[in-house]
Amino acid sequence: MQDSVNQPGFLFHDYETFGTSPSLDRPAQFAAIRTDAELNVLGEPEVFYCKPADDYLPQPQAVMITGITPQEALAKGDNEATFARRIHDLFTVPQTCIVGYNNVRFDDEVTRNIFYRNFYDPYAWSWQHDNSRWDLLDVMRACYALRPEGIAWPENDEGLPSFRLEHLTVANGIEHQNAHDAMADVYATIAMAKLVKTRQPRLFDYLYSHRNKRKLATLIDVPQMKPLVHVSGMFGAARGNTSLVAPLAWHPENRNAVIMVDLAGDMAPLLELDADALRERLYTPRAELGDLPAAPIKLVHLNKCPVLAQANTLRPQDADRLGISIQRCLENAQLLRANPQVREKVVAVYAEASRSCRPKTSTPSFTMGSLAMPTARR
Repeated sequence: MQDSVNQPGFLFHDYETFGTSPSLDRPAQFAAIRTDAELNVLGEPEVFYCKPADDYLPQPQAVMITGITPQEALAKGDNEATFARRIHDLFTVPQTCIVGYNNVRFDDEVTRNIFYRNFYDPYAWSWQHDNSRWDLLDVMRACYALRPEGIAWPENDEGLPSFRLEHLTVANGIEHQNAHDAMADVYATIAMAKLVKTRQPRLFDYLYSHRNKRKLATLIDVPQMKPLVHVSGMFGAARGNTSLVAPLAWHPENRNAVIMVDLAGDMAPLLELDADALRERLYTPRAELGDLPAAPIKLVHLNKCPVLAQANTLRPQDADRLGISIQRCLENAQLLRANPQVREKVVAVYAEASRSCRPKTSTPSFTMGSLAMPTARR
């Protein structure tokens, strides 16, 4: 896999784990394939297992899903120190973009916890030596929302678009046997990346070039609250995980986070509530709000490969398909500009939330906690 270490390329990877918590549960299997910038496979695939620790009990449901038993991992696997070293060697090849499917929210956190437990920097692999990371899940969501032509989009039982990897591969005639086997999922992810690159090359290239927080920051115009199109699973599949948003302010403590307003939402909470009431509304589960409108604000972390683009990237026909009123969004943007006091109020909400919502002490002391925070902001 090291044949072209001096050339920029991708490392597609996937974990199978013995549970759903990146910090509390342990890895079972890792797989990776290196490709060049054109997604041509280089070298041989890497697949290896990790021995479970003697004092760790796997989640039975995870074993049922992956089919990897603790006995199999114990027989085939390396101890976690060796497992971590092998992954670290792969991830730290210069000019590598580390890619997965939902990796920003899960696999990358698994990596960070493995590295931390085994005395490697938990963050450097994703930025040192001109390295980066990218998540194909949000690429697929963006493709569905903004440029869906040429790709089949399956639906779930509720009639909403499904972005499960195994559903997308079946709908598009891509072989994907043994879903939840790490290597099978890696091959499937590469195949979906090739499909997007072939059918929607301009979108693929745009999203790839805007995976970096510095490039994304050039889109942010806080003083003018310039609207952008944003694709995020937080919006929900009912509207294609998409909305127009306006950057209201930078987070008061996290320089990588922008406070965004969902312009498709109800602006009344922002205009009518004081900071304390707005904070309470923001952190009340939607199911408990009843008829009260939700606070239409969210954080966008530029160092987590979010999908952001100029507002006109959302074509009128796609806005109609997704049920987004562009006119209403633009009117709400004007309303925010006419009420600049909202900015100070929202900054106060997040400043107080940062002080009051510290991590709970229920997680073990060996998790990363605040020790890695300065590096985490890179």
